[in-house]
Amino acid sequence: MKHTKLSAAAALAFGSALVLSACAPAGPAASGSSSNGGGSSAASGSSAASGSDAAGGVTTGEKGEKLTAPADGPGMADLGDVKTEDGSVAYSVGKDDFLSYNGVQANTYSTYNSAIVDRLFSGFYYFGTDGTIVRNEEFGTFEKISDDPLKVKYTINEDATWSDGTPVTAADFIVQWAADNPNIVDESGKADPKTGQKPQLFESITSEPGKYIPEAPEGDPKGKEFTVTYAEPYADWEILITTALPAHVIAKGADMSLDDLVAAAKAKDSTKLVPAAKFWNNGWDFNPGELPSADMIPSMGPYKIKDGGWVAGQSITLEANDKYWGTPAATKNLVIKFAAPETHVQALQNKELDVIEPQATVDTVSQLEGLGDSVNIQKGDQLTWEHLDFNRGTGSTFADSKELREAFALCVPRQQIVDNLVKPINPDATVMNAREVFPFQDNYQEVVDAAYPKEMDQPNIEKAKELVAKSGVSKPTVRLGYQAGNQRRAETVKLIKASCDQAGFDVQDANSNVFFKEVMPTGDYDVALYAWSGSGQKASGANIYQSDGEQNQQSYSNTTVDEAWDKLAGSLDEKEQLEQVKVIEKALWEDFQAIPLYAHPGVVAHQADLANVRDTVAQQGALWNVEQWKRVS
Repeated sequence: MKHTKLSAAAALAFGSALVLSACAPAGPAASGSSSNGGGSSAASGSSAASGSDAAGGVTTGEKGEKLTAPADGPGMADLGDVKTEDGSVAYSVGKDDFLSYNGVQANTYSTYNSAIVDRLFSGFYYFGTDGTIVRNEEFGTFEKISDDPLKVKYTINEDATWSDGTPVTAADFIVQWAADNPNIVDESGKADPKTGQKPQLFESITSEPGKYIPEAPEGDPKGKEFTVTYAEPYADWEILITTALPAHVIAKGADMSLDDLVAAAKAKDSTKLVPAAKFWNNGWDFNPGELPSADMIPSMGPYKIKDGGWVAGQSITLEANDKYWGTPAATKNLVIKFAAPETHVQALQNKELDVIEPQATVDTVSQLEGLGDSVNIQKGDQLTWEHLDFNRGTGSTFADSKELREAFALCVPRQQIVDNLVKPINPDATVMNAREVFPFQDNYQEVVDAAYPKEMDQPNIEKAKELVAKSGVSKPTVRLGYQAGNQRRAETVKLIKASCDQAGFDVQDANSNVFFKEVMPTGDYDVALYAWSGSGQKASGANIYQSDGEQNQQSYSNTTVDEAWDKLAGSLDEKEQLEQVKVIEKALWEDFQAIPLYAHPGVVAHQADLANVRDTVAQQGALWNVEQWKRVS
C-alpha cells in the first residue's frame, strides 16, 4: 500500500519526489506516493539489475524490423521503425484505485493512479534504469541560457499534440506553473497557525516551481517555446519542469477562455483563477468504471484510455494513441488489471498477467524460479532504502538521550539483517552506510569514507550496555513501529529484538494497520521502520532532514544539516553539492538519525515471449518503458 507524501518536486511524469513506503510495492513505486521513499542525490551509478532479459540482444521480425534491441544505456532502447502491432500486454497494480486523470493532487497521487496516468503524458526528461536523468528529445529540448540569474529555455516538439488534436504549447506550462505555486492561495481558506500561510489554491502535491520560479514562464502562450527565470540558483533545475496538464481542458472546465486563463495565471490572480482551481481540484475525479468524454482526458503520451475500457474492480485498458507524434507503442493494448498481489505469481503462471513486480521475498523468488523457462526473472537493487528513524518528539524514549540513540544504533544487527533477509534475493546486497547515495552509485564510497563511523559495521553489545547504564534509564522500552502486513519487516524486528534486548532494551513489535495514517503523525512510537524511495533529485532529502522540512516527521533539527542543505540546493557546482552531502551524512551519523539498513531488492518477472521488459532502480518500476513491450513469438 502506498501513502502520498508532500514532495520536493512534482512527481510521476510531472517530476520526481520522495516517496514514503508502507511496504515493498506490489507494483512500481510512484514517485511521491508512498513506497519507502528517500532523499536521493543525483543517481550516477549503473543499475545492479541482473537476470534474464528478452531485450538482451537484437531480434528481428519476418520483415526485418527490430523487435528487440540491446540496451546500451539507461534510456529507451533504439527499436528502429516501430509499428504498433495488434494484441495486448497485461500488468497488475494490485487494486482498483484509479481516482483521477489529475494524478498530482494529494488525494490522487498514488502508485495505482500513476500506473495509468503516467502513460498519458510525455515530458522533457525521464529517469533511466540507473536513476539518471535522460532527456526526452521526442518531446522537446531544454538548455540553460544563463547562470546569473539562472534561466532555462524550453522548446516543445513542433509536432507535439494532445490526442484531441490541440497542440501542446507554452500555455500548458504557464497554467501548470500557476497550479504548482504556493503564492497563489485560496483566500477563503484557513491560514496555517504556525506560518500564517493560506492554503495553495490548486491542490497540487508540489509547490517547488512557484517557489523557485517567482514569475510565470515567458513566451507566446500559443507557441512552442518558453523560458523560466529562477530567483536563485537551484541544484535540481534540470527536473523541475517536465510536463503539464492540458490548459485548454482546464479552461473549458472552468468556463473561461484559454486567453483569460493564461492571463490570470501570469498575473497570479487568485480570484480569477478560482473556477480553474475548482475544476483542477475536482473536475477530473472519477466514479469507479465511469469516465468523461475522451476530449476531457486527452493524452500526449504513447497510450490513451480506451473508450469503455474501464471495468470497475477488474481492469482498465489503454490503447495506442493514434495522435502520438513520437515513437508509437509497440503493442496496441495495455491492460492494467486490479488483481490482488498474492495472486500475481499464479496469474503469471496462468498467462493472465504478462509482467509482475511482486514483493521481493525469499518465498516469492523461489515460486518464480519454480516456473522454469516460461518466465524470465530480473533481480537487483532499487533506489529505495530501508531505515530506522528515532522519534525525537516529546514522550519518546529517544527524545532527549543521545546515549540511548547511540546504544540502540550499536546493537542493531545490520549485517545479519542483510545476510538473512536480503542476500537470499540479491546475493550482491550490502549494508547501506549512507542515506543520500546508494551503494551502486559512483560517489558512494567517497561519501562513506568521509562520513561513516566504521565502528558501526558490527553490533557492539558491551558498549551499548554501558551507554544504556549511563543514560540512567532502566530497561528502556523501544516501541518499534511499522505498517502491518510486511513479513520482511516483522523478521527485521525479531532480529533487532534478539540483539538489542541483550544490551538492556525492551524492544516491542509495535506494528499497526494505521501506522502511517495515525501512529506516526501522533508520535506514538520510539523507532519507525520504513523506507524512502529515491529519485533523480539532488536536494530532495532537505524535505526530510531540515528543521522545517515538510516530511520531517521525527522532530529532527540540526543547524549544520540545515545550512548544508541550503548550500547544496543553491549550488550548480556538482563538486560543491557532493561536499555538502558529506557534511550532511557526517552530521546525521553523529546524531544517529535515520540509521540506514539496505537498498531494497527488486524483482520483475515476465513471460519469456515478451521482449524489452527492463528492470529499473527508479520509482516508476517496470512500466517505465511499457510502450516498448512486444511479443517475439
